[in-house]
Amino acid sequence: MKAVTWQSHNSVEVTDVPDPRIEQPTDAIVRVTSTAICGSDLHLYGVLGPFLSPGDVLGHEAMGIVEEVGPDTGDLKVGDRVVVPFNISCGRCWMCERGLQSQCETTQVTEQGMGASLFGFSSLYGSVPGGQAEYLRVPQAQYGPVRIPDTGPDQRYLYLSDVLPTAWQAAQYAEIGEGDTVLVLGLGPIGQMATRSAKVQGAGRVIGVDRVDERLAMAAAHDVETLDLRTVDDLGDAVRDLTQGRGADRVIDAVGMEAHGNPIAETVIKATTRTPKPLARAAMKTVGIDRLEALHSAIDCVRRGGTISLSGVYGGMVSPMPLLTMFDKQVTMRMGQANVRRWTDELLETVSRDEDVFDVEGLATHHLPLAEAPEAYRTFRDKEDGCIKVVLQP
Repeated sequence: MKAVTWQSHNSVEVTDVPDPRIEQPTDAIVRVTSTAICGSDLHLYGVLGPFLSPGDVLGHEAMGIVEEVGPDTGDLKVGDRVVVPFNISCGRCWMCERGLQSQCETTQVTEQGMGASLFGFSSLYGSVPGGQAEYLRVPQAQYGPVRIPDTGPDQRYLYLSDVLPTAWQAAQYAEIGEGDTVLVLGLGPIGQMATRSAKVQGAGRVIGVDRVDERLAMAAAHDVETLDLRTVDDLGDAVRDLTQGRGADRVIDAVGMEAHGNPIAETVIKATTRTPKPLARAAMKTVGIDRLEALHSAIDCVRRGGTISLSGVYGGMVSPMPLLTMFDKQVTMRMGQANVRRWTDELLETVSRDEDVFDVEGLATHHLPLAEAPEAYRTFRDKEDGCIKVVLQP
């Protein structure tokens, strides 16, 4: 079959790889009808190469039709239309029973000291072949796949794999109260859906921050106030000016390690990714640092006693934190990979309504065949051609 495979730093190719097969009784095989490129895929593309090998199949946002099932996949059957959550969880362990599916004890990558296995996301998370492919092997299929209606376009449901649950959890973790002012840093796909989730969860006012024209325009079209980083001298002061001098009640960081602003971190990250893999892996797991501009901005912009929710991915082990400020401001901070299956039932009900509550069908700016994935990665990385979200059709 054809699949998007990692080859080297900032290089992916569409290559022929073996068709997946049933390996465990709880496996299913899904014929992929739509798959997407995520901001987290850019971490693999440009940062986490030391944990990848040439030929690794990428992608963790996928949906399609069940083609084959193992004997222990419950009532899942051939022909079911499903969305596949990006984290692989069993639904039965201590963590899953407590709504922490991203920490599933059945699929934890214990040799790396990490949480639940993820599709298409390096040896750190189990080296499970991903969904940017014609077919996908789905472990723990008795629990993971979300069955969806047979009618309606793929994009009405595709983002249940990652974008919507991640954004919804980000808003939940922000502990939004009725009428709160919510600041969302970063207006990529997760940030866009985080602004919309915040509104659904009761925010009285949502302010979005970015530096890309198309992202700012998309947010503004959904009644989000926007701040353009290119025209703001000091973001914290600008937010306080809009909030009676206090700052935002809740801040969602939807940027993570992709932030601009720290040339030292940028130099260290680039140097690390180019060292021999054993040394690079050791460095990232012990002395790695992140681009922290967004996180430090969140701490600056939140009001005293407010809450910060981190959905943007960070990976540094020695990233410096302004603990004096955090302690003095009495900041609450919550973070983590989305527990996708915790949220999918309520989100499926919402996206299945006649009204497109989250405007999920309008999120993707680029619809391309799988064969064009290499160019799509470059376009998405460089934020060219108005690219906000890419959906690929195998």
